[in-house]
Amino acid sequence: MTELNIKMTEEIELLRLVTVGSVDDGKSTLIGRLLVDTKGAFEDQLLAVRKKKGQEHHIASASEIDLAMLTDGLSAEREQGITIDVAYRYFATPKRKFIMADCPGHEQYTRNMVTGASTASAAIILIDARNGVMPQTKRHTHILALLNITHLIVAVNKMDLVGFDQAIYENIREEMQAYCDKQGVKNLICLPMSALDGDMVAVRGDNLNWYEGKTLLETLETLSTLGDIDSLPFRMPVQLVNRPQTVDLPDYRGFMGTIASGTVKVGDKIVSVPSGNSSTVKEIVTFDGNLDEAFAPQSVTLTLNDEIDVSRGDMLTHVGDKAMDAKELTANVCWIGDEPLTERQKYIVKHTTNSVKAMVASIDFKTDIHTLDHQQDADELAMNEIGQITLKLMKPLHYDRYVDNRITGSFIMIDTFTNNTVGAGMIV
Repeated sequence: MTELNIKMTEEIELLRLVTVGSVDDGKSTLIGRLLVDTKGAFEDQLLAVRKKKGQEHHIASASEIDLAMLTDGLSAEREQGITIDVAYRYFATPKRKFIMADCPGHEQYTRNMVTGASTASAAIILIDARNGVMPQTKRHTHILALLNITHLIVAVNKMDLVGFDQAIYENIREEMQAYCDKQGVKNLICLPMSALDGDMVAVRGDNLNWYEGKTLLETLETLSTLGDIDSLPFRMPVQLVNRPQTVDLPDYRGFMGTIASGTVKVGDKIVSVPSGNSSTVKEIVTFDGNLDEAFAPQSVTLTLNDEIDVSRGDMLTHVGDKAMDAKELTANVCWIGDEPLTERQKYIVKHTTNSVKAMVASIDFKTDIHTLDHQQDADELAMNEIGQITLKLMKPLHYDRYVDNRITGSFIMIDTFTNNTVGAGMIV
């Protein structure tokens, strides 16, 4: 392992997770179980959601706790027994720290699920063993595949309600494996469990001895979080040009931003797009002091040896390894707006730190989530529908394909009148 990778291993000890699935598959209960079993819930939280009265100052066991209530924090969620908004929860083990997003299962809240999954490195797809694979399960799985989530874990939950029947689990596993194979998903893990009783969550339990794989928590602790982020081309969207104008720093000009991918070293030859002006890196400045080398996803300030034209929205790359640029692009879109997407409509495309006016040139097709077939000649994309569109831009956009770079290959679409986010796009 290189010295850089060792540094990255020390820095990136946090795994971002998302839980998805259909209604009542047990997502909130699962997170509650993980919080309890990893000691991630405070005593006052446990007392607040206890099922029984009588023990005012102590929770005797997890059976006394309404696990779902640990994450369903909105009053409407408690009243209806459903998850409406994305709930983020933190827990940790001696091996790793986690941030898990509990996403809504209802179709009308799919837009919230897209938000929760957009920054995740791994996803847990819960399936109720009694109901099998539901339409919303397929919709969420397809979105996760489009988002290029590195690790997908299919957790067949509520096995206690089907007598821990191995045949039921195997049927669901085979169906999900076939569905994911069609989309080119490579890292699929399937396991049975009971979130309510705790079998195969943090401990094996006594009821699923026929399953020889790891528990869910063991699986999460051993997933790779590094990927190939250090080997990707260097990309740094400029967020701010820092000109302090002080007596001590009369000529200081620093370009601030988060490194989207790759690495940069002092002395590297870099170019700013779209201007095409180039220079070499003079300093890599951070809050903790200057560095000789920086890597994604660090936030840094770069100073250059030459005064070149760089503004917010520009992108810094290595010379000879620039991003693609075009005034027309094709993208897969998850539509989350109340009003449908139609041809000739105008939107603002927000890509990294850049915003560009755009028009929908064509709707190439929308996808049938059940068969993954492309339905040609679509007139519109309604809320929660997924399809491929072509956009014409007012000025060139500098980007990578989404399959090559999740940061520089993604964008959101903003309604020009309401300023609402209405679409999440992945550049093809």
